[in-house]
Amino acid sequence: MWLGGAAEKGYRSTGGRDGFVGRDRTPSVSYSTVLFDLDGTLCESAEPGTTVYADAFEAAGVEPFGTATELWGALEEPPDHDDPVGYLAAGFARVAARHGRAPVDAAGLARGFLEVVDYSNVVPRPGAVEAIEAAGRVARIGVVTNGPESRQAAKLDVLPFGDTFETVVYAADLGRRKPNRDPFDAALGSLDADPGETVYVGDSLAFDVAGAQNAGIDAAWCGSDSLDPRPFRPEYVLESLADLRGVLEGSR
Repeated sequence: MWLGGAAEKGYRSTGGRDGFVGRDRTPSVSYSTVLFDLDGTLCESAEPGTTVYADAFEAAGVEPFGTATELWGALEEPPDHDDPVGYLAAGFARVAARHGRAPVDAAGLARGFLEVVDYSNVVPRPGAVEAIEAAGRVARIGVVTNGPESRQAAKLDVLPFGDTFETVVYAADLGRRKPNRDPFDAALGSLDADPGETVYVGDSLAFDVAGAQNAGIDAAWCGSDSLDPRPFRPEYVLESLADLRGVLEGSR
């Protein structure tokens, strides 16, 4: 099924294949390297957010207020991996203010959240296995994630494809995260890859698409909330991760 309204959004179909829309792309380009984002792209938490949210209040000894959805909406991207307590506390404080619960021990709630969340309790996103298999058949593959190795490595350890990647860049440990180009340059350098023959797959327009394009890499966006990426212009908009196969076949 083709994405509705593609022509109006300035995109064109590529090669008559279903499931993705490609912006004007040079047909002769062949991708020899495929890089992936991790959280929200290849994997997602298997633990309900409502459970973690409720457990955070219990751990902190605070009477519950608000919802997990409100907390996610109150958090500003990107996560501060150098100060996760401060990052989460700011979100809890915003939710508390909305519910007339300020002041509140927001730092205690943040610490409680970090105590109860299990970062290794993740599952593949729909289409992730198919996307990685398709990429591995035609290209070298790697991961560029904004998280630190101390948190992200546990996720890769439990994912069925976690040992497939030739390189994994933990941007938080580099000191400069996406959308800065440094994490992408690190991945390209480790694979001796040409940015002009590389495509990056991610779910964030502001960090994945913008970051990849900052590094001269084509971007395939698999956002889940909307199929309209404007004002960003990823080279490809994927309806499903599994549709990456069509992108790679069309590039060869």
